[in-house]
Amino acid sequence: MDDEAGGSVAVAGDGDPSRRRRVHGMLKLYYGMNEEGKAEEQPESLDPCDINGPHFDPELFLNKLRRECSLAELMDQETCMVKQIRSLDSDMQTLVYENYNKFISATDTIRKMKNDFKKMEDEMDCLSANMAAITEFSASISGTLQDQHAQITKLSGVHTLLRKLQFLFELPARLNKCLELQAYAQAVRSHRRARCVLQQYSHLPSFKGIQDDCHAIMDKLAQELRQKFRDGGSSAKDLSECVELLLQLDEPAEELCDKFLSHARSRLESDLQGLEAEIRPYPSTLAVKDVTARSLSPAAAPGSPSGTSPKTSAVPSPSSNTDILEFIDRGCNEFVSSLCLVITSYQELFINHAQKGELASKNIPQMANGKLHTFVDDLAARYFSLVERRIQEEKGVADNSLLVRALDRFHRRLQAVAKLLPGSAVPNQGTGIVIRAATERVKQYLAALQSFYMDSLTDVRQALATPRLSVASASVAGGGSLLGGAASGRDAPNSLPELLSSLSASILNQIKSVLASVHLFTAKDITFSNKPYFKGDFCSQGVRESLVVSFIKFVCQSSRQFCESAGDKGGSTPPALLLLLSRLCLDYETSTISYILTLTDEQFLAQHHSPVTPVTSLCAEAREAAQKLLNHYVKVQGLIISQMLRKSVETRDWVNTIEPRNVRAVMKRVVEDTTSIDVQVGLLYEEGVRKAHSSDSSKRTFSVYSSSRQQARYAASYTPSAPMDTNLLSNIHKLFSERIDIFSSVEFNKVSVMTGIIKISLKTFLECVRLRTFGRYGLQQIQVDCHYLQMYLWRFVSDENLVHFLLDEIVGSSAHRCLDPSPMEQSVIEVICERG
Repeated sequence: MDDEAGGSVAVAGDGDPSRRRRVHGMLKLYYGMNEEGKAEEQPESLDPCDINGPHFDPELFLNKLRRECSLAELMDQETCMVKQIRSLDSDMQTLVYENYNKFISATDTIRKMKNDFKKMEDEMDCLSANMAAITEFSASISGTLQDQHAQITKLSGVHTLLRKLQFLFELPARLNKCLELQAYAQAVRSHRRARCVLQQYSHLPSFKGIQDDCHAIMDKLAQELRQKFRDGGSSAKDLSECVELLLQLDEPAEELCDKFLSHARSRLESDLQGLEAEIRPYPSTLAVKDVTARSLSPAAAPGSPSGTSPKTSAVPSPSSNTDILEFIDRGCNEFVSSLCLVITSYQELFINHAQKGELASKNIPQMANGKLHTFVDDLAARYFSLVERRIQEEKGVADNSLLVRALDRFHRRLQAVAKLLPGSAVPNQGTGIVIRAATERVKQYLAALQSFYMDSLTDVRQALATPRLSVASASVAGGGSLLGGAASGRDAPNSLPELLSSLSASILNQIKSVLASVHLFTAKDITFSNKPYFKGDFCSQGVRESLVVSFIKFVCQSSRQFCESAGDKGGSTPPALLLLLSRLCLDYETSTISYILTLTDEQFLAQHHSPVTPVTSLCAEAREAAQKLLNHYVKVQGLIISQMLRKSVETRDWVNTIEPRNVRAVMKRVVEDTTSIDVQVGLLYEEGVRKAHSSDSSKRTFSVYSSSRQQARYAASYTPSAPMDTNLLSNIHKLFSERIDIFSSVEFNKVSVMTGIIKISLKTFLECVRLRTFGRYGLQQIQVDCHYLQMYLWRFVSDENLVHFLLDEIVGSSAHRCLDPSPMEQSVIEVICERG
């Protein structure tokens, strides 16, 4: 058996670790143990055939196997069980061997511990005996020296008292020595040690003398400390020590604070005076306005109102010594830096310095902090006043970079004050200056844009007034083209479309230039640009509303002012300018406004937290201005032609006139001017929609005058005895005619504009005819004139029937007021008109 056990052990010992783990796993599984070595709580198996259960019955298990398994399966089962038994026996032997070695090792350890504890007990017994001997010897010594101990204590007290008395008697000499060596701190410490004793025994003459001498010496020391404090030439550490010693000498803290701030104020005020010397008196308001107006004025020759976008010329600041950047740099490097040093030193001396003893109970830091805030606010207010005055001198709008960089440095340096002095109003006041400066610069750019726009309009008027661009030359050219000439208004060197395009492009370029200049305020390297208190309002309310939207509204409002009544500004406005401005406002409504606002929002990344003017509102305002301008243009042109017709009717004797042989010159002039206007309007507006023209529109003159023929047919009725019959016929004829609105709004096309002008002209002609009395030849002259007008005017209007109706009314009214209504034959009229 031993040999077998040894062989098993050897085999187990030669096995690899994986096999050993497997063996332990099987044993744990057999004994129902988990990985932690604790028994797993599993329900007990009651099956008697479960070979691993506690209720296993061999007989039942064998009977079950014989009953359910074949012979081959029984043999396999037996072989398997034999292998498992042998494996378990081998594992058991291995476990026994391992545990046997552990028990032997534990036994050796316990035997060794017993030997060690025995030696320790002997040493503890020896130590206890020694402690007992020491205690007995100490008690013997204490008993022997008991009497001498009381005597030694008494002598020690007397010695201490004598040393204190010696210190008191030597104190004046010691203080004088410290004063000579400038050891002020040691002198103050010595005096503070003796002050209470001297005060307690001041009723004794000897102590009274010492106290008086010490007071005199300390007064002299305090005087020297005050002088050192006032000089201010010492280092920060020396000043701090000086203030602390003066406070320990019961110097009033408030007085010390006032002296320190007073000395600092004198130095800071000298810096402010240097800054103020660089600011000259304000220039005259007239000169400033003239400089600002010229800064964005177009540099174009007459005939080319805008040309290329003019670059704004640099406008020198009224203070020629230093620019705004140098001024701000000097203020920051001198005044702000000195102020920060004063704040730091003051805080080290009176606020941050740890107070001890009696000083801690006086609440000096709170008092000192209040005085510091008042001091800083007062000087900062004066500094900000100078900065604002200097910023206001920057009236030029050409180069914006210097101002932006100056404001950036100004804002950046004030942040140091905010860190040194939390709760101060100085940073907020500085931020307010930056915001006001940016807002004021936006206002200056708006004024410059407005001035540029008005100067551009002035150049346009001058260009329109030159001979090559005058309406008269366009009239000749246009009239020639439609009346058989070879010239055309479009061949002019600078036509209305070119003027419009040039004006619109120059305004747009100026807006882009201004936006680029203003965009410097929101650059990434500018400290205040990303602050919420600046960027939001500046981009939405400052740039978008106060600059872009205000300029668009100004364009619309200034354009509407040209539509004022005669005698005011609108009375002298060239009609071509009205037409050009109406087209400009219409272009703004269709595309330009949306483009400008989109460009603004993209450049400034505006997030509109406050309400802004919608694009639709601006477009509606621009369209309203365009409509008003176009209506006024129709009115002005209609009145010009009407004036010619009115004078031609009022200055002629229609009763005694001769028989007509040709068309009157004024009618030819009316046709020429109408043709010129048609060419002018066609340069800027589309053709428009016309009603279908009949093939014989130019030859319908006779047939149109139906009322005239009826009146001629009933010529015998035009007698004083039967006035009501002719009036009745005329009124019946008007009942079946369509009503004509003379001053209705026109549409944005050439046909509508020309229709409005011709309606006003012919209506004026009609009303003038109604105020005159005609003879036979007077009526025939009106017939010739109307036929001539009909030959040409029908092609300009949207509905030719409108011209036919008005001309028919004119002839009819002439026949009503004719003393001898004998109309001319149609063939004769046609011959005269063709010859004319």
